[in-house]
Amino acid sequence: MKPLNKKNSRKVADKDLNILISGGGTGGHIYPAIAIANELKVRFPNANFLFVGAKDRMEMEKVPNAGYAIKGLWISGVQRKLTLANLSFPFKLLDSLWKAKQIVRKFKPDVVIGTGGFASGPVLYVAAKKGIPSLIQEQNSYPGITNKLLAKKATTICVAYDKLERFFPARKIVKTGNPVRQDLLNVATKREEALAYFGLDTTKKTLLVIGGSLGARNINKLIGESLEWLQELEVQVLWQTGKLYFDTYKKFDKLDGVHVHAFISKMDLAYAASDYVVSRAGASSISELCIVGKPTIFIPSPNVSEDHQTKNAMAVVENSAALLVKEDALDDFHAVFKKMHNDTILQKNLTANIKKLALPKATSEIVDQIEGLLKRTER
Repeated sequence: MKPLNKKNSRKVADKDLNILISGGGTGGHIYPAIAIANELKVRFPNANFLFVGAKDRMEMEKVPNAGYAIKGLWISGVQRKLTLANLSFPFKLLDSLWKAKQIVRKFKPDVVIGTGGFASGPVLYVAAKKGIPSLIQEQNSYPGITNKLLAKKATTICVAYDKLERFFPARKIVKTGNPVRQDLLNVATKREEALAYFGLDTTKKTLLVIGGSLGARNINKLIGESLEWLQELEVQVLWQTGKLYFDTYKKFDKLDGVHVHAFISKMDLAYAASDYVVSRAGASSISELCIVGKPTIFIPSPNVSEDHQTKNAMAVVENSAALLVKEDALDDFHAVFKKMHNDTILQKNLTANIKKLALPKATSEIVDQIEGLLKRTER
């Protein structure tokens, strides 16, 4: 898609735009949506923003905290197993479609953006039926069911991985990468500040453990059982347990070289302080790790649709850019970590290769695409 010329860019910017954004359920859907909104707000200061999420999910807290209005739909996904909860799904879907129609009719969006999650389905479906241009931002190497169903109706689909033509119309695909926090672009300059901020020993290597904002039970259990072994290696641990598991593991914060947090808000400093990372393989986490370039061991969650975290991780591992330990083989962790810890050449190769996969301008390029959709409506 060609960039806007200055005349058309001013014409779009001068108009009071209504921008509707839907996505949520997990941080991997919410934070890209907020990043896109923030970039749009810079380009279009007079724009009006409205988010749509799922009631009782984390977006109902995170989005207002970021300064944006949000409305909630009564929607959830279909469970993979036969459960009573599935019986309510048709009613939730009908209710959400009806409410989405009301929201679209009242807000009158100029463009609609979906970043995945159950709530984006009804919203983008209604928008497409009304001929409103829409953009999907797919974070994963294996799309979720919502985005696969919406692909035929979306105007543009921004992706972070190659070979997504298996799921989406090729003519609509634009490879942009996933939006990331802009403060990650210069973490290399923050090392000294980061070590001081977390109270870390400057003479020891640091392992950063991140299992997502809610936490990862088996990763936490693994680290809890490995602390004495890590101390023997003279590796200190900066450990985000997630809020669900903090009470269980906060007792280890008293140990020498162990720093336990429910949630780390200064992720730029956490990455800057780290020498190694153990992480789930959510799309946003992978995009961030590609930019910060730290030797990483992925432990994908097996409890996600279509096992997409393993597919995400393999897209990196196959480029010799990270190591992988599957959750059903956690006994391998000590051997894999020790090899990485002892092999400086491996560390350098992992760093160099993962940085090659980085797409640091993703947010700007996605908003370029949105601006192009707005230009079409001006014709």
